[in-house]
Amino acid sequence: MNADRMFELAQALAEAKSRQDVPVALKLLHPRMMLENPAFGTTARGHEENAKALRRFFAAFPDYEVDLQGHAANDDTLVCWGTVRMTMTGDRFGVVPNGTRAELPVSIRFAFEDDLIAGERFFFDLSDLCAQSGVSTDTVRHTLFGGEA
Repeated sequence: MNADRMFELAQALAEAKSRQDVPVALKLLHPRMMLENPAFGTTARGHEENAKALRRFFAAFPDYEVDLQGHAANDDTLVCWGTVRMTMTGDRFGVVPNGTRAELPVSIRFAFEDDLIAGERFFFDLSDLCAQSGVSTDTVRHTLFGGEA
């Protein structure tokens, strides 16, 4: 797949996710899609798990928006970078956020198969998100990963 097509798919996914449009996002994903979010320690495989992960993410960040500002590609992988904006809400992370909309740098690695997105690894700084949201990174990490708070 060429770089232009890979970026076209990634941009379409970014736009669907920025609208919290799960059905449109799923149409861009391969049936064996693997979504990884190392900051939260989560992995979703397949359409059903990805739909559940996206709905849960959008419940915690209802105003999620991503702006892809650049990219680089080889034959089967695309890496994009840009900015994510989102407000942490609710108590999913064991904290009460301040309601401030966080703005963070993001990088995303995509893999492709059968003209669909087959993998997404979504990188951002959890500590930066927590700082901008007015919550303890230690408490959030404890909620996500266990161990000492």
